[in-house]
Amino acid sequence: MKSSEIREAFLNFFETKNHQIVPSSSLVPTNDATLLFTNAGMVQFKDVFLGTEDRDSRRAVSSQRCVRAGGKHNDLENVGYTARHHTFFEMLGNFSFGDYFKKDAIYYAWEFLTKVLKLPPERMWVTVHISDNEAKDIWINDIGIDPNRLSFLDEDNFWQMGDTGPCGPCTEIFWDHGPDIPGGPPGSDNDDLDRYIEIWNLVFMQYERDSYGTMNPLPKPSIDTGMGLERISAIMQNVHSNYEIDLFKELIRSSAEVVGCSNLENNSLKVIADHIRSCSFLILDGVRPSNEGRGYVLRRIIRRALRHGNKLGAKSEFFYKLVPVLGKLMGNAYPDLIDNSKKISQVLKKEELQFSSTLDKGMKIFQTYIDSAKDSVIPGELVFKLYDTYGFPVDLTNDIGRESGLEIDLEGYERLMHEQVSRGRSAGNFAVDYSEKINLSGATEFIGYNQ
Repeated sequence: MKSSEIREAFLNFFETKNHQIVPSSSLVPTNDATLLFTNAGMVQFKDVFLGTEDRDSRRAVSSQRCVRAGGKHNDLENVGYTARHHTFFEMLGNFSFGDYFKKDAIYYAWEFLTKVLKLPPERMWVTVHISDNEAKDIWINDIGIDPNRLSFLDEDNFWQMGDTGPCGPCTEIFWDHGPDIPGGPPGSDNDDLDRYIEIWNLVFMQYERDSYGTMNPLPKPSIDTGMGLERISAIMQNVHSNYEIDLFKELIRSSAEVVGCSNLENNSLKVIADHIRSCSFLILDGVRPSNEGRGYVLRRIIRRALRHGNKLGAKSEFFYKLVPVLGKLMGNAYPDLIDNSKKISQVLKKEELQFSSTLDKGMKIFQTYIDSAKDSVIPGELVFKLYDTYGFPVDLTNDIGRESGLEIDLEGYERLMHEQVSRGRSAGNFAVDYSEKINLSGATEFIGYNQ
């Protein structure tokens, strides 16, 4: 079953359950100044959940384009190293605004998975919050789930919009990839491995937490669910990695073609295939490469893709050539992607030309350091020089260093950056926003592409 067919089946299924099909909103949130990018399906409905906006329908369904790169939700450094991290993904979701609640939400999810997609129930595992006996009873007594395939969790099964506001327990549905894959069920000591993969999260918004931490019952409890299209596509196409699904196979093949790489298993191709999606849709939604805010995140993603193309031996501009390929794959769901493909290509090519003039020089300096390095930490001075002179975002330098088992001196880099900002302010010509603190997830020791 193709990814496009799964998306269509999901929307059509919930339309038969009296849900209004709502188009994906922009990746640039219009109703939440705290969010860098739209990162979940519920973002466009936040005001509805808060009770400050009314909609014609109390039920909605969508396939929402999402980006998680930069800010609090940042998967950028993990792309290329794992089977399921992306900067761009689609979130399938159904929503109830004070209409149906737990029983219907669980029934709908189970019906879609087992009747529409025809997934075997014995391959699924369910989690509920330790306090949610209602959800537990629905799963065991009404759905008939094997009690031995149900786990009770605490923090992992409680969702909240923020420190205050709507919140509630959730139930999650996991897919069991089978005993050949290492890992234990949710709640076990080795549940962070790959055997059991979360595919659908059903959030029961039934409380409102006040500033004192008290949870008061909401007069109209609501439902917010999310299922990653890429993850469910991998299951339906009987592959373990999201990068093996139809969407990515074509992008990876085309990426290999434009950079002249014959090894389709090379992980740099995954990076390029992922990044063309996030970059194209960000540009479509009005973001442009710059040195501040959302524009700088876009620039970081583009330059990371270009570096991986350079690593594969790309001899000329290549990244923008993938836009028409993406249009063929996703244009039916997002027609504006095709309508704006020329503009997207122009923006990408301009950025590529600008960075290509310094990429080779910066890589030579970096390689010279690696060849003579006696320490496992890249000095902050070099990290700063690569950024300031050659346009290397710090997470790009971290990415390159990780491949050689090196860490970066982030503290030294930030000290030099702070000094430059101070000089710029005193000179009255401060024009670049360095206010976003760099967050590098996890240790930087390179452990191979086996996660």
